[in-house]
Amino acid sequence: MEEGMATDTLDRDEVVRLAARATGDEKHDASSYSTLDALLVLYGRVLSVDPTDPRWEGRDRFILSKGHGPAAYYAVLCHHGFFPESWLAGFMRQGGRLGGHPDRLLVPGVEASTGSLGHGLPLAGGVALGLRAKRSRSRVVVLTGDAELNEGSNWEAIMLAPHLGLGNLTLLVIDNGSSSMRLRPVERLLNAFGWDAETVDGRDHEALERSLSRRVDAPTATVALIGETES
Repeated sequence: MEEGMATDTLDRDEVVRLAARATGDEKHDASSYSTLDALLVLYGRVLSVDPTDPRWEGRDRFILSKGHGPAAYYAVLCHHGFFPESWLAGFMRQGGRLGGHPDRLLVPGVEASTGSLGHGLPLAGGVALGLRAKRSRSRVVVLTGDAELNEGSNWEAIMLAPHLGLGNLTLLVIDNGSSSMRLRPVERLLNAFGWDAETVDGRDHEALERSLSRRVDAPTATVALIGETES
């Protein structure tokens, strides 16, 4: 086994352990764990962030649009040192900082308070525009589920981003085939609107890293396929 793969395995085991510390009836386990490998790759290999200074101006921005399943997100942030492990036991408990939806004012490293589906991608487009106006080289990555793409607001943003040439914007779709209106292949739909989109195995860390690290003049998208029982 290559060194990087061994490290990833250790990281994954640790993050799964941390995520298990967050419990509750509304945890949305399946929705949360469907994002686990993509989040590990983003925070371990792709995004430029500083846990000691979560508001560092030069950081990349990540927005979890499907905010109803944040347990894996919290575990990854904890694993990278954004907050102490003791916070996880307070998940969705009175007095705890980790809610059923992530709150940017309570959780270091969270860029946007999300949960109402269909809002993350339009918001990310605005953030990307703001960064470009500042002549920043930082990028914005937003994660949605495939079912979330049934929300019409996403398609307004999908049409607008290539028109504005937002090459600093990346859409990461966790695709488990759960959308009410079947969208597969999502990649082909996005490419038709001018995105640079491709599909990868959502559990393959090397493929995720390569795809999520692409930078071209157009907005990019990575469609991460996972099993249809993993919602």
